[in-house]
Amino acid sequence: MKTLSTIMAALAMLFLLPGCWNSKDIQNMAYVTAIGFDFEDGKFVTYAQILNFSNIAKSETSKVGSTVPVWIGKGEGVTVTESFNNIYATSQLRIFWGHVKSIVLTERFIKQGGRMQEAYDMVNRYREIRYNILMYGTKEPLRNIFVQKSLFNLSPLESLLATPNQMYSQRSYILPVYGYKIIAHIKEPGQSAMLPSLSLENGSWTEDHKPRRMFKIDGAYYFNHNSMVGWLSEKDLEGYRWLQKKLERSPINIPNDAHPAAALVMIKPKPHIYPVLKNGKIYYNIHLSIKAYVDEMVRDMKKEEIEEQAAQVIRNEIRETYNKGLRINVDVLQLGEQLYRNHPKVWRQQSDGEFALTPESLDRIDVKVKLLHTGKYKDRVD
Repeated sequence: MKTLSTIMAALAMLFLLPGCWNSKDIQNMAYVTAIGFDFEDGKFVTYAQILNFSNIAKSETSKVGSTVPVWIGKGEGVTVTESFNNIYATSQLRIFWGHVKSIVLTERFIKQGGRMQEAYDMVNRYREIRYNILMYGTKEPLRNIFVQKSLFNLSPLESLLATPNQMYSQRSYILPVYGYKIIAHIKEPGQSAMLPSLSLENGSWTEDHKPRRMFKIDGAYYFNHNSMVGWLSEKDLEGYRWLQKKLERSPINIPNDAHPAAALVMIKPKPHIYPVLKNGKIYYNIHLSIKAYVDEMVRDMKKEEIEEQAAQVIRNEIRETYNKGLRINVDVLQLGEQLYRNHPKVWRQQSDGEFALTPESLDRIDVKVKLLHTGKYKDRVD
């Protein structure tokens, strides 16, 4: 009898267990892959890019080139949270945020002071959302950004918006940045935060005879503390690429003029920045070692000549980018960060809460180029 009572009690407890009653069918959820923030007519506007994963999943029957539909939700409100909630009001399905790959901010939104930090903080409080989300700024309408496809009409997940690493392995200029790093740099003294700028370029690709727009990183927005102080183009930032340790592959011409003698590919930069105190003032020296190989030879050159001309091009680009940053009071090369981290007392004395860099602050730029090989042709370099 005692055993029977125990069994009956155990069976009764099974009915009290929730089991999978609260589970959701995965096909009945809306999966957000990108979020956009805008500011218009005094209200915050949030966009959610939603893809049907059954249309983009790779299978034996999937057809490359078939159009992948993109759904875009829009919500408005006097706060960022209210604009999010207005998307829920008409979504029809449960919205899942665990597949968000990127956040895109319009220039109007960026100019709203600390709203970028506020929006990212609010988004990050959702447990579903991951930390490794790319962040971009843009001058384009967000709808145009979110409906943009990749080559062969592949989904936006196969584009610069969500997976830029494949492209950057062949051409590295302005590397992608995760949102948490941008927010950290905004909060950190001694740094100017950089937000890559995403645009739509219309002159490079056609499908048959029909022009096709494609994503391009055309520059970057810069921030001192919570305020946007300016925008620099990709051309302006050519020198910044050499101080990015994660740069994989970036081209240059030597000499850098209308009649180059050779084209090189630069790889694996190893930059070091050294603050130096002289006569009560701080100066910065940059030491850079980088490897290269020949991509194209227009005329015969000696190996030493190639290395020296490449070093000179890089030196010029670094100094030019530094000076472009000074025009908008931005430390593009992050020189002040090294002083702040290694000599915080000196940094506080020198900065005094104001932008402390001058054209003379960047003293020496030492560049050492090592030519690895010349490709399959080995008789053009002495």
